Amino acid sequence: MKNACPCYSGKPYTDCCQPLHGGQPAPDAERLMRSRYSAYALKLPAYILQTWHADTRPKNLTLENLGGIKWLKLQVLSHEQTAENTAFVRFIATFQSGKLKKEQLSEYSRFSLEQGRWLYVDGQPD
Repeated sequence: MKNACPCYSGKPYTDCCQPLHGGQPAPDAERLMRSRYSAYALKLPAYILQTWHADTRPKNLTLENLGGIKWLKLQVLSHEQTAENTAFVRFIATFQSGKLKKEQLSEYSRFSLEQGRWLYVDGQPD
């Protein structure tokens, strides 16, 4: 697919993560997680910080912080909303750092809904 979304949704970027990157709230935690993955792949540090819970986000995030890693694939394994304002997403992200072999990040991530917007809180290695 031409201009496929980096989040591996199978949709064009313009119909998937781009509206969220432009300010539209994610309808659920899975869509937020996918949009955050795309933001890492596209190197959009401002969006990553905006969608990170204030209690756990770093003070800053720059293009330099995101450089050197190429995000290759995202697999969402599960999405579970456990309460009105809490959800969890289990995923595997494949990446490559420099010329090294491909690696995988497997995480069970926690999200919180605050003032109508889902935010990434934290994650546990899975």
